[in-house]
Amino acid sequence: MSKSGPGSEAPMTIYQMFQETVRNYGDLPALAAKKDGNWETLTYKEYFQQCRAAAKSFLKLGLERYHGVGILGFNSSEWFIADIGCIFAGGLAVGIYVTNSPEACQYVADNCEANVLVVENHKQLIKILKIKDQLPHLKAIVQYKDELEERLPNLYTWKEFLKLGNDVPEEVLNDVIKSQVANECCTLIYTSGTTGHPKGVMLSHDNITWMANAAGTMTNLRQGEQKLVSYLPLSHVAAQVSDIWICMRFAGTTYFAEPDALKGSLVNTLREVRPTTFLGVPRVWEKMQEKMKAMGARASMIRRKVANWAKSVGLQASYNIMNGNDTVPWGYMLANNLVFKKVRIALGLDRCTACYTGAAPITKDTLEYFMSLNVQLYELYGMSESTGPHTMSGLAANRIMSCGKEILGCNTKLDTPDEDGIGEICFWGRHVFMGYLNMPEQTKAALDQEGWLHSGDLGKHDKDGFLFVTGRIKELIITAGGENIPPVPIEDALKEELSIISNAMLVGDKRKFLSVLLTIKCNVDDSGDPTDELTPDTVEYCRKHGVNVTRVSELRTRRHPAISKAIQDGIQRVNTRATSNAQKIQKWTILQRDFSISGGELGPTMKLKRPIVHKMYKEEIEKFYAE
Repeated sequence: MSKSGPGSEAPMTIYQMFQETVRNYGDLPALAAKKDGNWETLTYKEYFQQCRAAAKSFLKLGLERYHGVGILGFNSSEWFIADIGCIFAGGLAVGIYVTNSPEACQYVADNCEANVLVVENHKQLIKILKIKDQLPHLKAIVQYKDELEERLPNLYTWKEFLKLGNDVPEEVLNDVIKSQVANECCTLIYTSGTTGHPKGVMLSHDNITWMANAAGTMTNLRQGEQKLVSYLPLSHVAAQVSDIWICMRFAGTTYFAEPDALKGSLVNTLREVRPTTFLGVPRVWEKMQEKMKAMGARASMIRRKVANWAKSVGLQASYNIMNGNDTVPWGYMLANNLVFKKVRIALGLDRCTACYTGAAPITKDTLEYFMSLNVQLYELYGMSESTGPHTMSGLAANRIMSCGKEILGCNTKLDTPDEDGIGEICFWGRHVFMGYLNMPEQTKAALDQEGWLHSGDLGKHDKDGFLFVTGRIKELIITAGGENIPPVPIEDALKEELSIISNAMLVGDKRKFLSVLLTIKCNVDDSGDPTDELTPDTVEYCRKHGVNVTRVSELRTRRHPAISKAIQDGIQRVNTRATSNAQKIQKWTILQRDFSISGGELGPTMKLKRPIVHKMYKEEIEKFYAE
């Protein structure tokens, strides 16, 4: 297959892309971080110079070609500079999840033969100190926040680190940079390892620079105009491509959120920054929806009536836009002034021209909720192995529950489709990765001989070319009767029918019938962990059913007949829409706490880790099938 046509611009390295931006937009703000309550910014020129300084320091510390620099910490200027400096110096930039255990950090650092590890603070440093003796390639550790609590050999503060390379001649670094070519690996993205060890996804300079240009062009980004808030884990491909690379290619400004962003402070940062684009994983949008619904429930009856009327107008207007219909529903301007504008200002999204969702499936209920407030959420679909997005939705191409259309220059094939046109989604293009580090067998399984990347996802196209993901091959539940059942649509339907349900996980592989594990919506503590306390919405839901409870444990231990009946009725409504008896849920149970990242049930982007949940709740699952 020829690689000419759209998206066939000449390959370039990260350095060349960065240099071009500095040449044209060097004085524009690149990075902004809060210090003592004020935003401090770095221009593109300063950012570039600091990346070069970091590169020289890495060389001074003995960073060898194609060896890793692991970065373990929350999003910050130092994270970006360490990542890019490592690439300039010929190393492999490796993000490590802050939620990783010392053992998981050890696996990644050893796998990429890391010469240097960059950690945020003492908490992350302790993890590395526990495992450093098992890392034969490790030469130095750099801590980029806070003072060092103890002085150790080959441990540096960020300030010390940046000065280390002062005596490395510019020509030495220039020679390393000149020797780099676009088809070489420069970054490793480690998969979250839900099945077996994480795999190091090798991305080349060309994968990244091509994607930054293609995705930004498709979303009509203009040079120097983008403002975004960085808060999603940078060890994940979505945040890295969005926050570092697309922003760099289009000379945007990245503002760093506070480390407790996902525990509640994100909305404050959004209100201050008022970004022009915003990417949220589905759980972020769901949490916003829950908070706004809770606020709505406390409003006066007149306010609630106005809001409900406005939302019905907003939903109609959004569907009109989606379907290419220019008609504005009656009362739209009034609804916009009374409700929509105020909501966007309250969320900090009043200047946002595009809101995106990706990295996990989102429910129709959440999409329609935001549509009713005149906030369109555009879905992205891709994977680490495709350098992030493969398809995107946008103003000109949007269908609810679809992942949009291919980025220009990318192709999709549906492998071995069934009678409904559903097959395995395969990707082709310059965004497809080089392979997994030191894993030839797994690489062979993912990339076929023609260069098609097999995603493991099932999907179909509609008549207009929109891609719909229908499930994952590995997630398919195959019942004892041999029926293949994709769990996600049934789980989403349950969450839509029952507003008190936070997570639902269908089980029934090789069993006679389907059952479901349910978790109830609860408040989270300062660490983002689920508590026993019900959300105000859930308390209100129970009260409407004649039950006064405030805790999850009260719901579980007392088995209130009215709540049990409400849940059973919701399940029954979902069952009536099932395409066969095998797809009907027979049994259910409420778990004692909600799923979380720290609990192990969710990955860093809030994606459900099914094999882990199966192991953790084996007893509960066995009870379904005990008789």
